[in-house]
Amino acid sequence: MGRGLQGRVLIVAGSDPSGGAGIQADIKTVTALGGYAAAAISALTVQNTLGVFDVMAIPPKFVAEQMRAVLDDIGADCIKTGMLFDSPMIEGVATLLQDHACKPALVIDPVMVATSGDSLLASGSVDALKQLLIPMAALVTPNIPEAEVLTGVEISNLEDMKHAGDALLAMGAKAVWIKGGHLKGDCLLDVLATAKGNHTVLETTRINSRNTHGTGCTAASAAATYLALGQTLEDAFGGAHRFVRRAIECAPNLGAGYGPLGHATAGNP
Repeated sequence: MGRGLQGRVLIVAGSDPSGGAGIQADIKTVTALGGYAAAAISALTVQNTLGVFDVMAIPPKFVAEQMRAVLDDIGADCIKTGMLFDSPMIEGVATLLQDHACKPALVIDPVMVATSGDSLLASGSVDALKQLLIPMAALVTPNIPEAEVLTGVEISNLEDMKHAGDALLAMGAKAVWIKGGHLKGDCLLDVLATAKGNHTVLETTRINSRNTHGTGCTAASAAATYLALGQTLEDAFGGAHRFVRRAIECAPNLGAGYGPLGHATAGNP
């Protein structure tokens, strides 16, 4: 297996032909932050800024073989998973990660619903995610609706976010970043839970923008890149948070719906 500089991120996620989310947003993010992006595509989607219109899943065995090809040759300092679509896909990815000799840090973005509101995880697949992948995670990055589904905790304030973070830690994750973009009001809170009762809170003001397509993908991939580059978990959390905000501020204002972020510009402030 060839090994060069740190910063290799293997992304396992779906493709967004409009370039705002999924694999495309992940690769842009990793590249903008100075990492090396490799990708195993888990699904093809028909989508744009207005919504997701169709999904075609890639066979789980083929996804696992894409991952194996990268890990056997280039290797990875971090693996980031995004859209995994259904239980067989989750099972195939988990088995590959368990069996492969390469054990990079795992960042899980538990993609369930697109920014447009369209479902990206098949019904009945949440338990597989909780039982098979979350216990292997160095970091899990749910937004508030995803955290509610995963934990059963209704979230409306900071204490609820901390409680949900602790619940995900109890499932085996080493750290949890609960993203606060779905909170009401102009004050946004993001919480990093690293142990029960140990929470880092970032408080910011909401950016009034429609250009939020792919924010979840971007946040998780930014954190994965910083971890792959050797940063601490706390520094990766802070750096990824700042990158997403810059990317929203630098958005090119494309499309008629939820527009994509400005990854390239954000990476060169």
